[in-house]
Amino acid sequence: DGDLAFVDATGLELDLTGRGLGKRANRFAMIVDNGKVTHLAVEEPGAFDVSSAEAVLAKL
Repeated sequence: DGDLAFVDATGLELDLTGRGLGKRANRFAMIVDNGKVTHLAVEEPGAFDVSSAEAVLAKL
């Protein structure tokens, strides 16, 4: 998603321009089943809890 089209459309943008990093995708994990999002976990900035492999596997 180099141009942030998906991130913008889903509201998962993280604006770090104040820190000189520009606009980016917030850290998230998504489970999609047959084209339907069944789980979306969005991290707080700087965190790595709900999007870890272990956390996602626990939701499967």
